Amino acid sequence: MTVGARTAGRRIAFFAGAAVLLLIGVVLSAGIGQLPIGPAEVVGSLLRAVGVPNAWAPSDALVEQTLWQIRFPRVVMSLLVGALLAIAGAVMQAIFANPLAEPGVVGVSSGSAVGAALAITFGVTAIGSWATAAFAFAFGLVTTLVVYATARAQGRTETVTLLLTGIAVNAFAGAALALLMFVGDSSSREQIVFWQLGSMNGSRWPEALVVCVVGVVCAAGAIALGRQYDLLALGDRTAAHLGVRVERLRIASIVFVALLTAVSVAFAGIIAFVGLVVPHIVRMLLGPSARTLLPASLLGGAIMLVYADLLARTLIVSADLPIGILTSLVGGPFFYWLIRRNRRRSGGWA
Repeated sequence: MTVGARTAGRRIAFFAGAAVLLLIGVVLSAGIGQLPIGPAEVVGSLLRAVGVPNAWAPSDALVEQTLWQIRFPRVVMSLLVGALLAIAGAVMQAIFANPLAEPGVVGVSSGSAVGAALAITFGVTAIGSWATAAFAFAFGLVTTLVVYATARAQGRTETVTLLLTGIAVNAFAGAALALLMFVGDSSSREQIVFWQLGSMNGSRWPEALVVCVVGVVCAAGAIALGRQYDLLALGDRTAAHLGVRVERLRIASIVFVALLTAVSVAFAGIIAFVGLVVPHIVRMLLGPSARTLLPASLLGGAIMLVYADLLARTLIVSADLPIGILTSLVGGPFFYWLIRRNRRRSGGWA
């Protein structure tokens, strides 16, 4: 068997296995809860919704209401947020040529946290229950654009300058967040802390629709740039000689990352490490080609978060564990292992 045939076989096996895992995760997540619902009823309800009459569909109105008003919106939100954070991480690693890069380094998450804290602390209700999400989205996007604008010099953006600017802006945002928590009352502080931990609790269809629309457009745009990311991996100068407009590619990529991350964080809070862990695992399984890595990360992120949300709902009886705690418990040790592994391979940092 040739190398190309083995690679194609590995990709087919990955996507087939991932699709099965995703389907199992969706059925389990929709069925397990305070009101247990069997897998047949979950599948039957979905089939009936798309116009396929079947004997599995639940006849109890309470079961149907639980599925379509509580469980399915939450499952869809977890799939979307996981997928968008993972592909945003893959894009960041592609444009920085560094497997340790993730969306947080350009200030999206910290900016969103400041926006959400502002809305919570000052009780902004101009647009009702969407105020916190809207502020989080706007501040995340603006922070990223500020980081990028201040990192540019003489018409170009150096990766190191961009990362260092991101660190500085993240530190400033952290101080602003602490100040808002200081001036807020105890109720506001509790809401800010809980928001930062991330949760899918209370997800609704209108919110999932907003995340879906923004996410599909940006993810499709990022996947379309896959070939250019592969050329960029050869180095800026070589990529430019091969026809890649490097600066324009970086600008488009950072806009995609900002939108993908901001819309996810706005509705689900800060969920760390998905954008770091998932692309790296996929890269180890399928290789570094961005044309495969991006869609595979999309699928991998959805799988990771649907199972993480299931654990968050079921690990502690009658309690909803913030999902950011679970992803950090996995991502933290993995990040440490990644640093040690890269250091060992490179023979040290200095």
